[in-house]
Amino acid sequence: MLQVLVIGAGTMGRTHAAAYASMPGVKLAGIADIQTEKAHQLADRYGAQAYASFEAAVAGLGAARMDVIDVCLPTPLHKDYVVKAADIGKHVICEKPLARSEADARFMINYCQDKGVRLFVGHVLRFFPEYVKAKSLLDQGSIGKPAVIRAGRGGGYPIGWNHWYSDFGASGGITLDAMIHDFDYLRWCFGEVERVYAKGLHGRHQAQLDYSLVTLRFRNGIIAHVEGTWAHEGFSMNLEMAGTSGVIDYDSAKDNPLLFKTRSSAATVPGVVVPESPLERSPYYRELEHFMSCIRDGSEPLVSAEDAYEALRIALAALASMASGEPVVIENDALTLAST
Repeated sequence: MLQVLVIGAGTMGRTHAAAYASMPGVKLAGIADIQTEKAHQLADRYGAQAYASFEAAVAGLGAARMDVIDVCLPTPLHKDYVVKAADIGKHVICEKPLARSEADARFMINYCQDKGVRLFVGHVLRFFPEYVKAKSLLDQGSIGKPAVIRAGRGGGYPIGWNHWYSDFGASGGITLDAMIHDFDYLRWCFGEVERVYAKGLHGRHQAQLDYSLVTLRFRNGIIAHVEGTWAHEGFSMNLEMAGTSGVIDYDSAKDNPLLFKTRSSAATVPGVVVPESPLERSPYYRELEHFMSCIRDGSEPLVSAEDAYEALRIALAALASMASGEPVVIENDALTLAST
């Protein structure tokens, strides 16, 4: 039985707690949050213990009663709590983005390695059935040679603890906090990104509006356009992969969200719907169950800490491009302006 302590009782903390509470072979041991009322409400719901801090949880539960610490806190707090977990020898699950800076992310990865604990990062898009199916169709050659990709996500501006999303230095806006999901997924599908160009609203309008449009050029020549918005109502995600012989089209806002069309039929018949069961476990459950399995048997995760690090580098390159107005080249050891 793997026992998990969740740090943070916000949206992701609640989502993760619900998954652990229903997962065979896993016990939700405790919830820690400085907002003690939220911690108690969540802990009471699932029969766990509530604590006002990480230190109180360690003292109350005892280190021996914890196997995994799940960090569901605002991005600026990730490094401190990953280090705290590693210091007591516990495996760590950390919500994305891994960190706000490349240096912090690299430090966290190396620190966990030095302490002999596993570090998993919550890039959950790889566990959404529609995105898994899209990659399967891609890998089977169903659309022929891929050429142009479009992806997007967004909705209203999120309201977090102390409105921390409005602090760009903390959250990185929609580009770093949300679009990093798409950067990770597209890198999973198409490999390394070599060049990034981006435009966005940050700094041009009120704090609680954000929009970003990022163009990625992969080393294999594929071009992807990724759009993100925190300026609209109603959350949705979309993905389109266009190739020489077909198109994969996903839009979560549509009744039939995932379609596959071949070039020969696209002009005359509707796309073939790829059904997904409404009884499927949530992607978050699938993700965390996978991480638990990796801890038990020592296997490598579908998304590694290094994958999270590379997705962060893409997001940071996009922010650098917005700031400079120039494309940014992603090299092995640095991000550089394409004009230099």
